Amino acid sequence: MILKIGDTAPEFSLFNTEKKEIHLSDFKGRPVVLLFFPFAFTSVCTTELCSVRDEIVYYNQVNAEVLGISVDSLHTLKAYKEAQNLNFMLLSDFNKHVSEMYGSIYEMFGQNMKGVSKRSAFLIDKEGIIRYAEVLENAGAIPDLQAVKTILTSL
Repeated sequence: MILKIGDTAPEFSLFNTEKKEIHLSDFKGRPVVLLFFPFAFTSVCTTELCSVRDEIVYYNQVNAEVLGISVDSLHTLKAYKEAQNLNFMLLSDFNKHVSEMYGSIYEMFGQNMKGVSKRSAFLIDKEGIIRYAEVLENAGAIPDLQAVKTILTSL
């Protein structure tokens, strides 16, 4: 499935690092930034997520919820969140359903790994409509987080 700007964001539920089930609809009424990433503890993922961590004041000021999603296990994500002092939720899509729904999954990744999340960014407005969608084929690239912030500011 290829999601585009103007589409309704697919509902999902995943567990966070505190083992609490989180639903996209929990955040109805406020914008949500979904950041899919391939793996915890890798250099590009760390650069991307730490840049969001360092700018969390901005996201808080515009009342946006940031959710990082990967196919890593809850245990790995919890250790990663603690190691990098990340100040937003990480959700485990271990079964790959949400990455598939959002068109953010590699069929084959390095070293023949199947079903790894593609690095992607989605901005969902308070009504559940996608306002920004960027799915990268190159895992070494980082989504245009400045464009996300520009659109967030205009919502």
